[in-house]
Amino acid sequence: MKRVFPLIIVLITLSLVGIIALQFSWFKNMLELKKEQLLERVDKALSDVSRQIAYKERLSSTYPKDEFDKLLRSGMSMFGLYKPPSIVQRFNISELNEKIQKVLQEHDLKNLKYEFAIINNTHLMTFELQTNAFNKVSNDTINNKIRVIPIEPVANEWEGLASTEQIVFVIPNFTRQVYRSLFWMICMAIVFTIIIIAAFFLTVRTMLRQKKISEIKTDFINNMTHEFKTPLATISLAIDALRNEKVLQNKEQLQYFGNIIKEENKRMNNHVETILQAALLEKGELEFNLKPHHAHVFIQRALDNFDLQLQQKKAIVNVHFSAKNDWIEADEVHMINVINNIIDNAIKYSKKQLTFNIETKNIGKQFIICMEDNGIGMSRETIKRIFEKFYRAHTGNVHNVKGFGLGMNYVKTIVQAHKGHIKVESLLDKGSTFIIEIPIAINHT
Repeated sequence: MKRVFPLIIVLITLSLVGIIALQFSWFKNMLELKKEQLLERVDKALSDVSRQIAYKERLSSTYPKDEFDKLLRSGMSMFGLYKPPSIVQRFNISELNEKIQKVLQEHDLKNLKYEFAIINNTHLMTFELQTNAFNKVSNDTINNKIRVIPIEPVANEWEGLASTEQIVFVIPNFTRQVYRSLFWMICMAIVFTIIIIAAFFLTVRTMLRQKKISEIKTDFINNMTHEFKTPLATISLAIDALRNEKVLQNKEQLQYFGNIIKEENKRMNNHVETILQAALLEKGELEFNLKPHHAHVFIQRALDNFDLQLQQKKAIVNVHFSAKNDWIEADEVHMINVINNIIDNAIKYSKKQLTFNIETKNIGKQFIICMEDNGIGMSRETIKRIFEKFYRAHTGNVHNVKGFGLGMNYVKTIVQAHKGHIKVESLLDKGSTFIIEIPIAINHT
């Protein structure tokens, strides 16, 4: 797993980078293709416009018959001395713009932004007509595209004459308009890329979590094996001792070894009960018998349970019951177990001499219990994970403190089941403080 996991990460990363690179290349090619397609459609549309506004009337229809005959005999029309009327003589800017918009709509270019002008090449490119912003956009040839289409008369008499008028069509912010036409395609590409990245992130996080869970479970099984192996070995030795005839004849020794078996059996039962409670907590099947109780009584009973161990540690215990109202709606067994777990941790992770302070107080409608020790303290990482299931704080390179890593998870679950909150404050080598808040019982007798 240690070798496979980094390989999977590398392969997924390379795949993700490759997909993004391919999308970028595809989009770049698509952008160029769209630019070419747009210009091609614009040119076709402008050609249609040119044909629509070109002069179509025959020369004979604009002159009386006798004058037309004279023109034909003199050949003046063929030499260009007579020219068709200009665009400006036949259309105004609004009429031309309306025709252009109509043709653009027919070519599916109704959203295209543009400016245009009609120029006459006869007198050094004279601007006959132009839109308001034409001069401004026509000067920027980098960001804007300019298309020039000649306007040629279509009547037979005018054929062969050079075109003197042209449509100058400017597309402002050309690239931006192409981007706009690809808006939804770009959005979809971005969305799917984000989805791929999110899937990659979730996959890695899930793998890391599974790896962590696997390590925690392995650690839990090792701890559980050790916790059961020790009492079983002690019971086995005690049973072997009871088979000795000298021991059988000595009542004091019989009682001594009998007590050992009883205590070790009780110890194993406690371990089994802890694991069963953890399973019930996970399933949400733990039942509570909630009744109004004096919380100070729970604290005192918990301290009494550890009286012998505290004496062996030569612990200094300071108790300050400052809360005026200690009535809480609680399950007696579970609330005592909560305090038991915190006191037990204070003893396990204590230094040579333990100083343990317990203080209660009321803040608003909350009953507060503060339990402070001067033990080895916790790192920031441990503080974040202290209430995780199976997590056990390291006290060096190895776990030198016994336990399953279920106690603090149990504590938090029970406190939350009582509609309370628990938090921890700690510094390495300075000790830890556990603060429990439980709502005060409204009705009690």
